[in-house]
Amino acid sequence: MVRNGEWKNWSLKEKIGQLFVFGFYGYEPNEQFKGLIDDYGIGGTIYFSRNVKDARQVHGLSSELQRLTQQAGRPPMFIAIDQEGGMVARLVNGVTLMPGNMALGATASTEAAEETARICGEELRGLGITMNYAPCIDVNNNPDNPVINVRSYSDRSDVVSRLGAAAVAGYQSAGVAATVKHFPGHGDTSVDSHHALPVLPHDRERLEAVELLPFRAAIEAGTDCIMTAHVCLPALEPSGVPSTLSENVLTGLLRGELGYDGVVVTDCLEMSAIDEFYGPEQGAVKAIKAGADMVLVSHTFEKQRAALEAVAAAVESGEISVERIEQSVARIMRLKEKLRLEEPIQPWEQVQGGIGTEANKAVARKWSEASVTLVKAEGGALPLKRDAQTLVLWPDIVPVSVADEMLSGDGTLGDFLKLYGASVVERRMNDESVLEGLDEFEQIVVVTYDASKHPHEQSIAREAVKRAGDRVVAVSVRNPLDLLLYPDVRTYLAVYECRPLALSSAAKALLGDLKPAGTLPLEISAAYPFGWSALPLS
Repeated sequence: MVRNGEWKNWSLKEKIGQLFVFGFYGYEPNEQFKGLIDDYGIGGTIYFSRNVKDARQVHGLSSELQRLTQQAGRPPMFIAIDQEGGMVARLVNGVTLMPGNMALGATASTEAAEETARICGEELRGLGITMNYAPCIDVNNNPDNPVINVRSYSDRSDVVSRLGAAAVAGYQSAGVAATVKHFPGHGDTSVDSHHALPVLPHDRERLEAVELLPFRAAIEAGTDCIMTAHVCLPALEPSGVPSTLSENVLTGLLRGELGYDGVVVTDCLEMSAIDEFYGPEQGAVKAIKAGADMVLVSHTFEKQRAALEAVAAAVESGEISVERIEQSVARIMRLKEKLRLEEPIQPWEQVQGGIGTEANKAVARKWSEASVTLVKAEGGALPLKRDAQTLVLWPDIVPVSVADEMLSGDGTLGDFLKLYGASVVERRMNDESVLEGLDEFEQIVVVTYDASKHPHEQSIAREAVKRAGDRVVAVSVRNPLDLLLYPDVRTYLAVYECRPLALSSAAKALLGDLKPAGTLPLEISAAYPFGWSALPLS
């Protein structure tokens, strides 16, 4: 490991290399990526689902990457991942997948946020992953937000602040750098920055009261990293430049006013909000000039190399000073030393006993079950009778976004109800023919994933409620705001993700095997405010 400022003797190319985090395709590093290590000694890499089979393969990949950096005479690289929990997780097989943020918000527990982050961090570190691009501390106060939603703890800044700070402590106690995101706030946008440039029109007073509070709390908690958002905030940057490229935001606000001296990493510069307007090359130059320490280019080798070369050319021309580059290298190397990256990754035989353990899974199960929220219980339909003929209507969608959100392929709610002894027929919501023969069923469970984006879900849910009345129990397995789209349903249960653990928790609650003790982490309506729970069942 390079210590005590030895990096100051590096070449310009080597210093610039530390400022970049690059992704690659495949379960092994390809020749192009190896070349980037050899030529530049890049500062880090990021794993996506395309790089991940299971825990053992990831451990081997991490070990190989660090071997390559050592062989090239470079300092160890950060190995990063988006392991937020819940619906956004790259690594699922062989590890303990924790509940996501909104589920944790429904527990209202800082203990839940800290404990789940700590265990996740311990397992990541055992696999050689040293930086988690989590927690997401955006405040989810826009129901039309297409990219944050259940990735947020709550629509309340104070809740996000408390739970976000607890998660930072959890990850970092495990030796993994927490990376809070997306600064200065992506929660109140109706545009996904993966596809366009969102604009947040609020004044500074509002930003201070809502968006910035969780970041202040995370800084106070000592977060190692902060990730920037590709959003435009005219109150902070009148020119219309997105925050990732704004000196007013990154240097003036984050460094100056908020006093943050940790590592600032950009969100990916191949997202359309940057790629279409600036390109990763100029985006990298502008981000570093603005105050970013590390630039993330996740996908395309040609854009990665071009970004490196553009920054080198900017330094050589005087557009970026060597001093500016060295400020970032100093922060990066300080964090690498703090994380003890020079310590070798332990052999698989020594770490496998601590990954995906029954004890860790029990913690995940405890907090998942604590998150289940009974929003309406007016129809007398719960608990479901195991011996009654039950129809489950299951969403016929497999949404996959850039955040890797998807319906679980590992079981449906009907599968878990069957597992726990219920008599179930399950139908996919292809069209309204799934509603034929409703009179044959004593109990009907309608499951929606994100009904506002899927009109056929709305239509089938409404028609089922219309035809079957009190026999219907609705379960949302992602967005609790689905209730607004079929408000006449008299029994409504919310879990906040469509992973097997959440479906198991929902099935247990439906059958009366657990008390749904969660409370709403956001306001659905005046009738169902933040903190709401229906009266417990007798």
